[in-house]
Amino acid sequence: MVCKLTPSAPRLILFAGHAGTGKSTLAKKALPLIVERTSEDFFFLDKDTVYGAFSAHMMELTTQNPNDRDSPFYLENLRDWEYNGLIDIARENLLLGVNVILVGPFSKEIQSGRMFDPVALGIPPQTSISVAWIDLEESVAKSRMEQRGDPRDEWKLAHWDQYAKRRTEPPTHPLVHRFNNLSFNESAFEKLIDDLLQ
Repeated sequence: MVCKLTPSAPRLILFAGHAGTGKSTLAKKALPLIVERTSEDFFFLDKDTVYGAFSAHMMELTTQNPNDRDSPFYLENLRDWEYNGLIDIARENLLLGVNVILVGPFSKEIQSGRMFDPVALGIPPQTSISVAWIDLEESVAKSRMEQRGDPRDEWKLAHWDQYAKRRTEPPTHPLVHRFNNLSFNESAFEKLIDDLLQ
């Protein structure tokens, strides 16, 4: 795919939040609206698409469980490398003037403030950064994960109390725009898009 270069400051938009909140679905729904409103192209990066098969293979080699995607072993030995690689791909595009939409939990990176700092990310200092944090009440997220039957959720569901401790709140920050995905609201979604692009 050939991407048009963005004439002004490139945009980095994150759709972030915990598992089962609907990040990927909402990001894909938002993409055509964002393109329409900006008349700009975007490079779309979803963590599960980029690293899903690779991480499953690595975990099968090391723990004999390809779906072991949230255990302490995974978090210590693979998690940060996935996120750093994803940010590296985003950086390469932003340095070329290509807008990027990133999809993934990014809770650790957002909590630390790294995702708000172009210098820390190594991206152009004029980059416009905005974060859509997708909220969903814990019990509803768990129910949706049970219903979707994704093998990658097996560890979370089997160790829910341990996993739930990592469901932290994002920091209050002007670049973070929260969206409650309990019951999709079209007008609230339109406002989210406006906030992300302001």
